[in-house]
Amino acid sequence: MLKRLATFRLPHWLGIALLVLVLDQITKHSIELYFKLGDTLPVIPGFFNLTLAYNPGAAFSFLADAGGWQRHFFTLLAFGVSAYIIFLLKKHQQETRFALALAMIMGGAIGNAIDRIVFGHVIDFLDFYLGTSHYPAFNLADSAIVGGAMLIIWDSFKQKNKEHAA
Repeated sequence: MLKRLATFRLPHWLGIALLVLVLDQITKHSIELYFKLGDTLPVIPGFFNLTLAYNPGAAFSFLADAGGWQRHFFTLLAFGVSAYIIFLLKKHQQETRFALALAMIMGGAIGNAIDRIVFGHVIDFLDFYLGTSHYPAFNLADSAIVGGAMLIIWDSFKQKNKEHAA
C-alpha cells in the first residue's frame, strides 16, 4: 500500500486530509443524531461504549475550565499548524509515511477546529475502559492525530536506520 502512495503529490495528500475530516464530521454528527449528552451504548461490554461527550478543552479535557479563551486559541492553533503542514507536504510530498502522517494530523486538527467554531466544544464519542477505569472519550479526529504522530515517530526511526546503514 505504501508503494502505491509513493506516487501521491500534494493534491492527493490534501485529499486524504479531507477524507479524514469528512469521516470525522459524519461520525460526530451521526452520534449527535442518535444520542443525548451522556447517553451510552455498550458495544463490547467491559471494554468499549459509544457515548456522547462534549470537550471544551484540548486532549483529556486539558484547559476545559479555562473560561473560553482556549476555544479560540486551539482553533487558531489548528489552522496555523495546518498551514505549516501544507508547507511541509509541498516539501516532502514524496516521503510517503511522513506525508500520510501529516495529512492525518491536518484532517484531524481541522475536524476538531470545526467543532470548536460551530459548537464551542469538540464532540467525543469513543469510550474505552476496563472495569470502572475509563480512558477519556475521544473521536476519529483525535485518532487520526495520534495515528499521524505515531507514523512520524515510526518514520523517524526508519530514517535513522537508513542513515545508520549508509
